[in-house]
Amino acid sequence: MQDAAGEVELRDEEGAIRSDFLHAVSTAIDAGDAARVRELTLPLHEADLADLIQLLRPEPRGVLITMLGDDFKAAALPELDEAVRDQVLEDMPAEQVAEALQQLDSDDAVYLLEDLNEEEQSDILAKLPYFERIALQRSLEYPEDSAGRIMQTDLIAVPPFWSVGQTIDHLREADDLPDRFYEVFVVDPAYHLIGSVALNRLLRSKRPTTIESITESDIRPIPVEDDQEEVARQFERYNLTSAPVVDKDNRLVGVITADDVVEVVQEEASEDILRMGGVAGESVSDSVWQTTRLRFTWLLANLVTAILASLVISLFEATIEQMVALAVLMPIVASMGGNAGTQTMTVAVRALATQDLGPVNAARVILRESAVGLLNGLLFAVIMAAIAYFWFGSDQLGLVIGVAMVVNLVAAALAGILIPLGLNQLDLDPAIASGVFVTTVTDVVGFFAFLGLAALWLV
Repeated sequence: MQDAAGEVELRDEEGAIRSDFLHAVSTAIDAGDAARVRELTLPLHEADLADLIQLLRPEPRGVLITMLGDDFKAAALPELDEAVRDQVLEDMPAEQVAEALQQLDSDDAVYLLEDLNEEEQSDILAKLPYFERIALQRSLEYPEDSAGRIMQTDLIAVPPFWSVGQTIDHLREADDLPDRFYEVFVVDPAYHLIGSVALNRLLRSKRPTTIESITESDIRPIPVEDDQEEVARQFERYNLTSAPVVDKDNRLVGVITADDVVEVVQEEASEDILRMGGVAGESVSDSVWQTTRLRFTWLLANLVTAILASLVISLFEATIEQMVALAVLMPIVASMGGNAGTQTMTVAVRALATQDLGPVNAARVILRESAVGLLNGLLFAVIMAAIAYFWFGSDQLGLVIGVAMVVNLVAAALAGILIPLGLNQLDLDPAIASGVFVTTVTDVVGFFAFLGLAALWLV
C-alpha cells in the first residue's frame, strides 16, 4: 500500500516496514532534512511509527523525535519494546516526557513510568499537573503486574439518585471524560461500588428514569492487587469487555477494558515462551552484552546437565568400545526422549498457566500422558528395532534399542508432566526451569537404559 505521503510504500506484502521507506527516513535524518522527515512520518499511525523507531539505530531515534517536536505521537511510546522505550525516554527531555504522558491513558502512562528509576520518575512526575501526578503515583504504588498497574483511573461514576437525563447531560458537558468508555459506574457518597449501567441501556432509557432502577448490581469487580494473569482469566471466563477495579474496602479506583487484557495475554504468552527457551526478558532490541548475559545462566545450567549425561555414558566405555553400533544409535534414544518430554512439558506448562491443570485432574492427566508415552514408545520401538536389524544385522541390538525406546519415552512423559507440577507446587515458575530438568531426565534415563541393557544382553 501507499503511505499517506503518497511517495514511498510503508509496508511490504508480509506487513513489514519496507527497506526503501526505512532508507528514505534514515537518509532524511542523516541529512538533517526535518521537513522530509515530517512529510514521511507525520501521517503514520502510532503503531507504524513505533515499528519505524525500533528499526532505526539508537542515535537517529532521538533525532527523529526531536524533529517531530510537539507533533510526535506519544501513543507510539507504549508500543515500543522495553529496551528501545527506555533508550528513547532517556533521550527525551523530562518536560517532553511529561507532556507525552498527559496525552496517554493512565494505564499507558504507568506502563512508561514503571521501569524508570525513582529519580527519573520523580523528575517527570514533578512536571505534571497535581491531580494527574497523584493518580499516577497511586497506581505506581500497587504491586507490579497487578490489576492496579494495568487499570485506567479515568472513568465515569455517578450517584444512584441521578436520572438518566442528568447522566446523559453530564456525559455531554464534562471536559474530563475518558476518550472511550463502555459503561457508567454507580457509587455511593463514599465511592463504594454499587453497580454499573451499560451505555446501550442508558441510551435506551427514558430521561426521568433513575439510575438506581437500571443499575446492574450483579457485576464482578476485580480486587486492585489481583495478578494480571488472574484478571485475564476473569475476562476470558465471563466474556467481559470491561470490569471495575476496587480496593479492599470496595471503593472504586479504576477500570480495566478488553484492550488492556489483550496486551496482558500477549505479554504473558510471550513471557512463557521465552522462559521455556531460557531467554526470559530478552528482545531483538537488546545489545550483544545484554543478550549474552541473559543466555549465559541457562547455557551454564545446560552444560552441567550435559556433563551429568556424559558421566552416565562414561560408565559404559568398555561396552561402547566392544560394539561401535551403540555409539551410532544412542543419540537417537536420547533425542526421541528429549522431544517427547518437551511435547508433554509444553502442554503441561500451558495448562498450568491457564489453570486447566490442577490437583483435581492431575492424576488423570498423568495417567493419560503415561499411556501416550507407552504407546508412542511401543510404536517407535518396532520402527527402531527394524531399522537396527537391517542396518547392523543384529536382532538383539534391535531388541535392546526397542526396549530402551519404550523406557525413555515413558520416562519422558512422566518427567514432562511431573516436573512442571512439582515446580508449581513449590511456587516456582514451571516455565523457567522445566526444560533443563526434563532434558536431564531424558538424557540420563535414555543413555542408562540403552547402554545398560546392551551391557547385559550384548556384551
